[in-house]
Amino acid sequence: MPPTETMTPRERVMSALAGGPVDRPPVSNPTNVATVELMDMVDAPFPDACRVPELNARLAATGYTELGFDSIMPYFTIIQESSALGCEMQWEQKDNWPTVRMSNPIWKGPEDVKIPPGFLEHPDAVTVTRSIEMLKKDYGSQVAVIGKTMGPWTLAYHVFGVEPFLLMTIDDPDMTMRCLDALKEISVLFGQAQIDAGADALTFPDHATGDLVSGEYYRRFLLEIHREMVERLPVPLILHICGNTLDRMGYIAQSNMAAFHFDSKNDPALAMEAVAGGIRLVGNVNNPETLYARGPAEVRAEVYRCLEAGVQLIAPECAIPLASKLENLLEIPKAVRDWCDERRPGPSPGQPPA
Repeated sequence: MPPTETMTPRERVMSALAGGPVDRPPVSNPTNVATVELMDMVDAPFPDACRVPELNARLAATGYTELGFDSIMPYFTIIQESSALGCEMQWEQKDNWPTVRMSNPIWKGPEDVKIPPGFLEHPDAVTVTRSIEMLKKDYGSQVAVIGKTMGPWTLAYHVFGVEPFLLMTIDDPDMTMRCLDALKEISVLFGQAQIDAGADALTFPDHATGDLVSGEYYRRFLLEIHREMVERLPVPLILHICGNTLDRMGYIAQSNMAAFHFDSKNDPALAMEAVAGGIRLVGNVNNPETLYARGPAEVRAEVYRCLEAGVQLIAPECAIPLASKLENLLEIPKAVRDWCDERRPGPSPGQPPA
């Protein structure tokens, strides 16, 4: 490690998630930093890297070995559970994300929610748990291995369809809560399986995004469920919600989760003000404009803006575009180190540098 760093990447991430001291802010990866270029580098392309544990682990490791991030994330998508539940899938090719075909939902209401026998043995669930086992064995003493389990709101979009589920929240809030209460058991089951496999922390995506629902929806439908998840999943949880979430960050800060991974649609300083110290923030370098279309100077400017605001863990805002430039991803840890070096006290006049 560089001479000015005194912690391993794992120590750094875990301390930051706990609100403890760090030698520098961690560069984390709560969602995904896989790119086509990295797939080619290690011969682990999509969709196979989403479905074959050995390829999955090989590609996930590049977040540390090639990019220098402080954490490894082997769950690249948001659909592994949905595939294991029986949703119709579109696996795509190397340069495109696998998706759930939500035009043909598998369920209509809470009475339909059932965890299939052998859910954890389904190949698309095993890909994640087995990959975590391999990554923990090879890198776990040095790097934080972060798993991911979908929250019930995200699962609801996949199994009921986005429009039917959102209409349900308006027409029958009680049925909506029964659906979420049933679906949360899938979140716990898959999350615990990843913890058992060796995950140090879990990202918990629950896409009650500001683009679709209000902050009051978060309080009404999800706040208590998220508090329950903290009690039932015994590792730090990193909540992830896309979009503008300033209107619900005050509630999110009451969720007891370790951190909130937030979108670039939210100004970092305003986000820090909104959570008021109630939760750590992870983010929020822009994906489609900065990491995909611009260059290292723009990446550095966004990293510095996060650091100046006091954001505790630095990361892309979400799963990055698969065609993102490696030079832009490499700039994130470099910018963090340079920012820290610029603020480190120099030698006193007349004294040699340490």
